[in-house]
Amino acid sequence: MKELNVAIIGCQFMGKAHSNAWKNVSSFFDLNVRPVMKVACDLNEDVAKEFARTWGWEQTETDWKKVIERDDIDIIDIAAPPAIHRDISVAAAKAGKHVFCEKPIALNAAEAQEMYDAAQEAGIVHYLNHEYRKCPAVVLAKQLIDEGKIGRIFHWRGAYLQSWLVDPNFPLTWHLRKETAGSGAQAGINSHCVDLARFLVGDVDSVVAMMTTFVKERPLPDKLAGTFKASTPSGTEKGQVTVEDAISMVVEFKNGALGSFEATTFAPGRKNYHYFEIYGDKGSLLFDLERMNELKYFSADDPENTQGFKTILATEACHPYIANWWPPGHIIGWEHEFHHGVADFLKAIDENCSAAANFEDGVKVMEILEAGLKAAETGSRVKL
Repeated sequence: MKELNVAIIGCQFMGKAHSNAWKNVSSFFDLNVRPVMKVACDLNEDVAKEFARTWGWEQTETDWKKVIERDDIDIIDIAAPPAIHRDISVAAAKAGKHVFCEKPIALNAAEAQEMYDAAQEAGIVHYLNHEYRKCPAVVLAKQLIDEGKIGRIFHWRGAYLQSWLVDPNFPLTWHLRKETAGSGAQAGINSHCVDLARFLVGDVDSVVAMMTTFVKERPLPDKLAGTFKASTPSGTEKGQVTVEDAISMVVEFKNGALGSFEATTFAPGRKNYHYFEIYGDKGSLLFDLERMNELKYFSADDPENTQGFKTILATEACHPYIANWWPPGHIIGWEHEFHHGVADFLKAIDENCSAAANFEDGVKVMEILEAGLKAAETGSRVKL
């Protein structure tokens, strides 16, 4: 079995999710390639060492440029904030490394295009981790759509709701500054909705939108603050929030369908609520991440006296990815989607083919997100 050495850059929340997948994927998936967890890289040396010890990375580094220069590294996993995605990815591509990158792909569409162009020129495999594409119930929805089960699609309704920024004393982490995040709820969570809408319904033609920032100033963070982690700031000094807290978009797809997107981090009671509905002339589909093993399906072809939404538990061996896990009815969780992404990425490397989602998808998602921001800023309808 061929071995490929992996280096991960970023040892926080997403680094844990990625490491779990690299560590266990070969135990569950029959692959021709085995990933070797070679280097964990973080600016904080102590963080990198503790992370490596916990997850099984062989070595540590604090300079990502040195990691990319190493001849023994085959794959660069970017689990760092989006402000440095472009620089790391372009450098990795030029060095001939395959790239596994966390979303959002970059700060803006121009940076995303640079990443895609560099990856294509280098001939590497590039993967963008929109992990919800890898949920068996979502892939089942894609299969039903492709088989024509719901017919011509009329509507997409999507929402991604969280609550972790409701507290005005939550510190001003990188997520809340345009120079380090690109945008707020739009890039952070609505990017997932947009990616799934493209995956399931198609490309977007035009956008109208509204957005707002509810808390405009926040305490400056200390070194322990991070995603979902509100450590107590060391002082009382505050800084300006320069991204949106919430956005609502209405779009027209190129196929004529209409779509709505709502994303916010100000929805108390919603920790990680990701939901979509798709309505067509022959049927409908509903998905709720809080019940991620289930897909609700309505078919207009059913007899009138028994019509209604039925709940499909997508845990049979015939469902996507499931045969690699547990017996029917034994549900999987959020972390398994990362395993599916890593497995697909490794297969793409082995077969020298494109992975999905990839940087081309990232460019198109970022173009839609930017169109939404522009539409909200100008109050106009923006065509793509």
